[in-house]
Amino acid sequence: PAATIAQVEIFGPVLVTMTFRTPAEAVELANNTPYGLAASVWTENINLALDVAPKIKAGVVWINCTNLFDAASGFGGYRESGFGREGGREGMWEYLKPALTRGAGSGERDLPKTKRTAARKAMERTAPRSPLPAIDRTYKLFIGGQQVRPDQGYSRKILSPAGALLAEIAEGNRKDIRNAVEAAHAAAAWARTSGHNRGQVLYYVAENLAQRADEFGERLAAMTGRDARDARREVEASIARLFSYGAWADKYDGAVHQTPIRGVTLAMNEPIGVMGLACPEEYPLLGFVSLVAPAVATGNTTIAIPSEAHPLAATELYTVLDASDVPAGVINIVTGAKDALAKVLAEHDDVDAVWYFGNHAGATEVERASAGNMKRTWAEWHARDWMDARQGEGREFLREATQVKNIWIPYGE
Repeated sequence: PAATIAQVEIFGPVLVTMTFRTPAEAVELANNTPYGLAASVWTENINLALDVAPKIKAGVVWINCTNLFDAASGFGGYRESGFGREGGREGMWEYLKPALTRGAGSGERDLPKTKRTAARKAMERTAPRSPLPAIDRTYKLFIGGQQVRPDQGYSRKILSPAGALLAEIAEGNRKDIRNAVEAAHAAAAWARTSGHNRGQVLYYVAENLAQRADEFGERLAAMTGRDARDARREVEASIARLFSYGAWADKYDGAVHQTPIRGVTLAMNEPIGVMGLACPEEYPLLGFVSLVAPAVATGNTTIAIPSEAHPLAATELYTVLDASDVPAGVINIVTGAKDALAKVLAEHDDVDAVWYFGNHAGATEVERASAGNMKRTWAEWHARDWMDARQGEGREFLREATQVKNIWIPYGE
């Protein structure tokens, strides 16, 4: 229905009624709005109610009741109804921050100064001479499970700290982001995959990455100028992080709140949907994995923008993902100018959330661009030690990758 009263959130006392033929049609009618604050389901069939409630895109669902509130249970909306929460544990997180030491924001995020200096002085390793001329490599984009050419056909050179050409990568643009978003929506069934199966896919990615650890370590060393041992530690940390989120996939549970009714109130952790991820610069492989893995583990589909300076760590993952049973469209990778592409993601109405880890100007622009469609954002520019498991992984990332739905279920006569 296109009527304003059926589309726009109008606070009571207003009741909009429509007929429907099947429960599936009722869910479709209920979700046919950009808003999603609360819903009320009325039926004598509790099995049907429990089937319908998770399908409704609203932050609170009351079954055979309405307008019940309690401080023990969170209240808040989905989509353009806002994403904040009041009450419950999730409401507390709106006002609390992790007790972690953060470096002052410098406006630029990069490797520590000592490693930058070493990178500038590092010389490219000399490869064994071959009678054949070197073959230039041009990496494509990874969209819908396939390597595709960029819309405009442009590419940019990736150089080592010594100035040697390592490869050329595709220069993505607005249309490439659009194609990636469409591919991510086509993979919506990933959210309905069991947590166990999602975990198995992440385990498989970690196992295949471990088989090529030496290769990835050498690539990181060539890109960044770091020594081989340091680069190998980043690869090992990336593998460990994939295993960690594979374990979390079926263990990040919801809760049953003790509210003052004769019944139960379920808090369900649900995936946000399609997420845009602008990855940090300082650890190109670990930073990429640290953002993509928690989003995928919790059932989201992703469009990732890898490190602008060192994107080869992500493009080398194309073949790993191909060999690891990752469904097409779950992980899409668009290389190019990070801030420009992140702004496109923030403005896109079909992207449900954007994470940005970069400089202050880019974070500010992402938040400004997302205001028009009430997109959920997580934008950081302060220093974060990605090698530290307390800062680079854990519940903070899982919370940012999920939204909590509270379902009130009274029982008894």
